[in-house]
Amino acid sequence: MEKQSNASVLKPHWSKTLLTVLFSVISVIYVMPIILVFLNSLKSNNFVNTQTFSLPNAQSYVGMQNYVKGMTFGNYPFWKCVYYSFIITVLSTALIILCTSMAAWYISRVNSKFCHLVYYICVFSMVVPFQMVMFPLAKTADTLKLNTPYTIPIIYLGFGAGLAVFMFAGFVKSMPIEIEEAAAIDGCGPLRTFFKVVFPMLQPTMISVGVLETMWIWNDYLLPYLVLDRTIYRTIPIHIQYLQGSYGSVDMGATMALIMLSIVPIIVFYLCCQKYIIKGVAAGAVKG
Repeated sequence: MEKQSNASVLKPHWSKTLLTVLFSVISVIYVMPIILVFLNSLKSNNFVNTQTFSLPNAQSYVGMQNYVKGMTFGNYPFWKCVYYSFIITVLSTALIILCTSMAAWYISRVNSKFCHLVYYICVFSMVVPFQMVMFPLAKTADTLKLNTPYTIPIIYLGFGAGLAVFMFAGFVKSMPIEIEEAAAIDGCGPLRTFFKVVFPMLQPTMISVGVLETMWIWNDYLLPYLVLDRTIYRTIPIHIQYLQGSYGSVDMGATMALIMLSIVPIIVFYLCCQKYIIKGVAAGAVKG
């Protein structure tokens, strides 16, 4: 009996150890590209191409020269790229959270065929490839003057509404409607009920949607490249694409340095908010 009990205790222990080792290896594999980008950002351009997977040595190490070169390359200031990327990301994420949370609340509380149709259209939009609409989108954006960092959030709202409405609607369905009825009895109208009662309760899903949308918009290259006037407005991904010399040669050291500068803020942001992501996704997609 004692041997059987010891075996039953050891079996889960070894399985947990095996899973820990397995997921540790998977984590290292996922982190390796970031480590390689960082190591290559410290090498000269020639060594990036010939010794990509080696550590910097006395010959290849150039310190912060690649970072300085990348930020001062060409006639376009790098701080403008950071500013436009920040403005687009913040405005787009805020617009998506505000509009989709209101839409999801209305869809979930008003049981009509029109609301069901709107909900399924939003869900369907998640499976439509961007390549199918990018050329008509670029033409429409130019016609409607949506080709600036301050108006492109309207386009991002259209592309980000599908996932956000899906998550917010699932969370709203799990909320007790009696709280909203009590607010209505106290004299709150629809807008006041939403902003005073419903909106604060949406915080878990709101944070999850904000993190996911921020990561997507900050790193997005194709949509700003198609819509914005690149001679006036450039985001960080677009500026990285312009790190080319004569005859199409690319300074890989400076490119790696700017890639590192672009991913560090979003990694820090993700690490600070990661504990809310699973909670919000589970609350918005499982419940209801």
